[in-house]
Amino acid sequence: MEKAQACILAIESSCDDTSAAVMKDGVVLSNIIASQAIHAKYGGIVPEVASRMHQENIALVVDAALDKAGIQPDQLDAIACTAGPGLMGSLTVGLSYAKGLALSLQIPLISINHMRAHVLSHFIDDPVPVFPFLCLTVSGGHTQIVLVKDEDTFEVLGQTLDDAVGEAFDKSGKLLGLPYPAGPIIDKYASLGDARFPFPIPQIDGLDFSFSGVKTAIMYFLRDEKKKDPAFVANNMNDICASIQHTLVEILSRKIMQAAEEHHISEIAVAGGVAANSGLRRALGVLGEARGWNLYIPAMQYCTDNAGMIAMAGYLQFQKGRFSGLDAKPYVRGM
Repeated sequence: MEKAQACILAIESSCDDTSAAVMKDGVVLSNIIASQAIHAKYGGIVPEVASRMHQENIALVVDAALDKAGIQPDQLDAIACTAGPGLMGSLTVGLSYAKGLALSLQIPLISINHMRAHVLSHFIDDPVPVFPFLCLTVSGGHTQIVLVKDEDTFEVLGQTLDDAVGEAFDKSGKLLGLPYPAGPIIDKYASLGDARFPFPIPQIDGLDFSFSGVKTAIMYFLRDEKKKDPAFVANNMNDICASIQHTLVEILSRKIMQAAEEHHISEIAVAGGVAANSGLRRALGVLGEARGWNLYIPAMQYCTDNAGMIAMAGYLQFQKGRFSGLDAKPYVRGM
């Protein structure tokens, strides 16, 4: 990829993580993330709390990113910022800050689609996927299979009809009494257990996903087992988590395998927070080796919501001179 000379500050505030990154000539110099642990006490993201925390964090995070990169504001060539999808209040904080900074420095603003940035995070480090490729985008808010024909052409082949897979992990964890976010904790316990409790695999036509039925099956399973043994969860936590993770990973694996077969593509990428799940990484690694896939999974710091991926998406738009006006608006949904 030919790299233009550019220094870009990127801002990401779509949900509960405030992040800023600096990219110079296609290389990430810093990627700072401030998480909001306060949501754990509520068992999920509280939008109003998230937006207020972004207001408190954003200036500090941007300053930290610039300082770590050794870049002064007057050295920046553009500001890239997430415009959506995400929580309206959270997006408004980041986008407003980015607009103000771009205006004060008299440099271009580049509004970025969060979901496209997840896909384009694969271009931060080598090796990079070859077009066309399939991207399984899995997070707390989204589950999609995207056909990526080039840097600008994305086609959503399938998506969740209800819960996202990350949400299924977290809701299952809540049923087990685990703190939010439960996904990483389930992953940890699953590595110590045996997937010996069967849960149903939804039979959904095409390449769409559904996780609500699995969540319901888990709820009834736990209810019935606790009636027989009140200590069932405590005594079988590792195996329960292994069984939940196995089922959710199996759903994802079957769909991406189906997509690869239908579209005759062996370039397979995975993005989003659930791409950090060790069970998914292992399962797709085995599947990819058996089917001759070239499998791409970003470094851990680029899996969850982060400004590094926003910087990469912004850098690609900068090369093509695609800038946004100061009237750019945040949006809740859309690819």
